[in-house]
Amino acid sequence: MSTPLDLASVASHTMPTTLMDAWKARLERWYAHPGLYRWSLSNPLTRWLTRRRTRQLFDLMAGFVHSQVVLACVRLDVFRTLHQAPATLNDLARRTGLAPAVLQRLLLSAVALGLLEHRSAGRFGLGPLGVPLAQHEGIAQMIEHNHLLYQDMQDPVAFLGNAWAGGMAGYWPYAHAESQAGLPAAAVADKFTRYSELMAASQGFVVQEILSSYFFDDHLCVLDVGAGRGRFVSELAAHAPHLSFKMFDLPPVLALAREGLQAKGLTHRVALHPGSFLDDPLPEGADLITLVRVAHDHPDAVVRQILRKAHAALPVGGVLMLAEPMAQSSNGTGQGSDSADAYFHFYLLAMGAGRLRTPQELQEMMKEAGFTHVELLNNDMPIHARILLGRKSQCLPLVSGKSVN
Repeated sequence: MSTPLDLASVASHTMPTTLMDAWKARLERWYAHPGLYRWSLSNPLTRWLTRRRTRQLFDLMAGFVHSQVVLACVRLDVFRTLHQAPATLNDLARRTGLAPAVLQRLLLSAVALGLLEHRSAGRFGLGPLGVPLAQHEGIAQMIEHNHLLYQDMQDPVAFLGNAWAGGMAGYWPYAHAESQAGLPAAAVADKFTRYSELMAASQGFVVQEILSSYFFDDHLCVLDVGAGRGRFVSELAAHAPHLSFKMFDLPPVLALAREGLQAKGLTHRVALHPGSFLDDPLPEGADLITLVRVAHDHPDAVVRQILRKAHAALPVGGVLMLAEPMAQSSNGTGQGSDSADAYFHFYLLAMGAGRLRTPQELQEMMKEAGFTHVELLNNDMPIHARILLGRKSQCLPLVSGKSVN
């Protein structure tokens, strides 16, 4: 790895360390006792807990198989096929070109996972978890994209020793800008197109969390930083017709966005500002700046730089919105998901630049940049994203007679 990784801040437990350590050590001895397993199964009061933990361990072991069942169904177009109409094993075998005895194993596995379900006359139909996969193309694209991560992690110990040498790191052109040097222009453009399309397709759920959790009536102009192809701006433009917009991203990305904005008739409401937040100031004139799935892609120093530039670009009274998946608090509280944390920690490591942060870490970074009244919004589906707001109530204090802004 060419760049040192940031360390997450971990809060201490409220219980004194010696008492907590002693209690944990006692629990560990109990769990390791040879007779505990049989006793817990024979006791009606503890049997449910032992069964639950055994299932959890088995799911951890079998998780890779589960992910490959989903991937195989996506690649064979099983979900969209069954969304049109339930089908028999033989019907699906003809469509996929697989032997019925082989395909049946996949379909029964998908039934066990809730992706498919049995229907009348020996047919298969979509299960409750299969319906979203048939309806939302972005989910299927992310499942296909995750195959890069799985390939990188075939040897997890080797991956930890050189996580940035795999296919996932090569997918993100901005995470390793130095790796783009010497590549043909067409190859670089293809990388930007590929990741921009994926981000646009997979952003729908995050956008809906934002639109359903925040009122934009008090704003006039929104600057979306790291705007990509404009999925968020396009949907917000339809949601709040009174708003005008500025989009800031790398020149190759905004070149892709321009076509989409023209097709949607939004060019008169959206100003494009090509640039890099590593090197360029953010454009002024917006009273709301949004960072949607941007901070977690970058190291702490870059995030602090972006936040300072956002503070400088906003007028007094302006608002910064930061929306992205966030980690559970170190004390285990919050609305996030522990399994999502485990996924994003490794996904962002494979990307090679950012990390998953808790809302508290991001709030402190925003306050350091000068934002006040920093708050965490309640939203319906925090596994997709949490939403932080911060207000610029004044310019940063003077240092030696000069404003730090």
